[in-house]
Amino acid sequence: MSNPGARRNGSSIKIRLTVLCAKNLAKKDFFRLPDPFAKIIVDGSGQCHSTDTVKNTLDPKWNQHYDLYIGKADSITISIWNHKKIHKKQGAGFLGCVRLLSNAISRLKDTGYQRLDLCKLNPTDNDTIRGQIVVSLQTRDRIGTGGPVVDCRGILDNDLPEGPLFEDSGPGRPLSCIMEDTVPYTDMTGAAGGGSCQLIESPSQEQRLQTQRIRNFGVRIQMHTPQSRPHGHQSPVLPEGYEQRTTVQGQIYFLHTQTGVSTWHDPRIPSNPTQLKESNQTLPVPAEVPVDEGEGEWSVPRCERDLVQKLKVLRHELALQQPQAGHCRIEVSRDEIFEESYRQVMKMRPKDLKKRLMVKFRSEEGLDYGGVAREWLYLLCHEMLNPYYGLFQYSTDNIYTLQINPDSAVNPEHLSYFHFVGRIMGLAVFHGHYINGGFTLPFYKQLLGKPILLSDLETVDPELHKSLVWILENDITPVLDHTFCVEHNCFGRIIQQELKPNGRNVPVTEENKREYVRLYVNWRFMRGIEAQFLALQKGFNELIPQHLLKPFDQKEIELIIGGLGKIDIKDWKANTRLKHCTSDSNIVKWFWQTVEMFDEERRARLLQFVTGSSRVPLQGFKALQGSTGAAGPRLFTIHLIDANTENLPKAHTCFNRIDIPPYESYEKLYEKLLTAVEETCGFAVE
Repeated sequence: MSNPGARRNGSSIKIRLTVLCAKNLAKKDFFRLPDPFAKIIVDGSGQCHSTDTVKNTLDPKWNQHYDLYIGKADSITISIWNHKKIHKKQGAGFLGCVRLLSNAISRLKDTGYQRLDLCKLNPTDNDTIRGQIVVSLQTRDRIGTGGPVVDCRGILDNDLPEGPLFEDSGPGRPLSCIMEDTVPYTDMTGAAGGGSCQLIESPSQEQRLQTQRIRNFGVRIQMHTPQSRPHGHQSPVLPEGYEQRTTVQGQIYFLHTQTGVSTWHDPRIPSNPTQLKESNQTLPVPAEVPVDEGEGEWSVPRCERDLVQKLKVLRHELALQQPQAGHCRIEVSRDEIFEESYRQVMKMRPKDLKKRLMVKFRSEEGLDYGGVAREWLYLLCHEMLNPYYGLFQYSTDNIYTLQINPDSAVNPEHLSYFHFVGRIMGLAVFHGHYINGGFTLPFYKQLLGKPILLSDLETVDPELHKSLVWILENDITPVLDHTFCVEHNCFGRIIQQELKPNGRNVPVTEENKREYVRLYVNWRFMRGIEAQFLALQKGFNELIPQHLLKPFDQKEIELIIGGLGKIDIKDWKANTRLKHCTSDSNIVKWFWQTVEMFDEERRARLLQFVTGSSRVPLQGFKALQGSTGAAGPRLFTIHLIDANTENLPKAHTCFNRIDIPPYESYEKLYEKLLTAVEETCGFAVE
């Protein structure tokens, strides 16, 4: 699998990297051997390649080459993974890596095959890493057969004698080939200096690797941006209030916990040379500065900007998992959409669900280029999440967010249906669609594996939250006569549930009230739903691996799964394309006048009629998705057509387009549009 990225001009050069083989990899399973494959990334450029997977071996042979475009400051990371374990959790299956910085690349190219020692991904990892990988780097005009296998220890030696390199025949493990860039710096006197090539020796190898990561992290997502350079001496300790974190792709960023501001810039490194003279001065909190894409500079992103970038990374990771051939074909009738979808989806393998989604409604001729699938998910969610089916219930009588029904066991197959619901949620996220239904925020926290707190109860059951807060803040000795036992209604029967063993005989006192509140909150959200939630989570993770969710919080996951529920008319107007009409045309004016007259429900129905979904992407209307495989988003389009004015407006959901005849008056357009939105359904081929 490859992502060659954009071919870059200027100072970049074309290098052919050949991955020949690996030797003596670590055996981490007692009973079976790994299935190794190598992954090559040019850090920050978007170029990514993977070799074939070799089955059951500690000495895989690939002999595959890739043409890379390398800039002056670029580095190459070659990592080896066990294909059997990569989908289990983040970092699983890692067998070792080598990172070649720019100075090492210039010294290694056109020198034949090199045997490089594999290293840990992070110095603090406890995984056992051993073995070597054999590679060669050749410039465009020197592409040939590669040459002999040599040890890289001489290449890193500053006293390397002139002449050809020799084949490594000595015993022992060769040294790691990681070299520091020649980086200009300014010392306290203003004199310029430069970096140096240093030999990496064990046992100080881990310390050296950590220094390299701090000085060369160069985090760039979806764009090639200049890298922050270290100036002078830097402290290994982060300033107070900062945390160092890592994205799912292994890129390092820094979070200021008090303000929620994140930055790619290492706060230990001054932003300009003048700050070096004030080494005792506290580093300022980064401010929100917009990104100037024209100059290619990366500034401090806010959490909202981070969400868009994290979503891009998620979409990229999911795209790598999608098979290049085949389709996930689903054919259902509108009348039996729930049961027929359940039978077809549950008989498929997870990898089949990742293929290009093609949905067809029986007895309808419409072709699915995205719009039919969105309509299918919209209709299916109305049935699947309907509390009358007993799988879900409203959190309270006056708050219509959904939670798992603890009494769903009245349906003996309920766990299979929750597995199906999880698959549908994962299917929607994987293919870039949205679920038309809102769950409670604690549900999304559970999906992320995060603990539930008392504060989470406020959005779900405000009255209960208020009561529990009062218990914590007041002396309950003279006023509260409770035990560690609660009651709930199960289909008209009052059932008592103990919060801990023999809880009905344990009174709640001033000393144990905090334990009571903690157990009550846990019972409120987990009462009788453990098995149901695990079945749902299993279905969801079959399409969306759990480690890809770690960068997100519960509110971000809610937006990713459900999109934006509220429709912003101003944003809708600003991101609408007009075809065969202008903003001054009567049809356009009357259309927006009708939209403003509609209530929120009818606006959602109109949006669903035209696009197939009543939800808006988290980036707004500018990110509406159109036909499957389109190069980018398709804006909402108003198309004035030459047709009989007695005809109803017609929607093309795959292209987010509504065709409107030239109606004579606002009243007629309002009547025809309302009829089309509320009284019509079905697809046809035009």
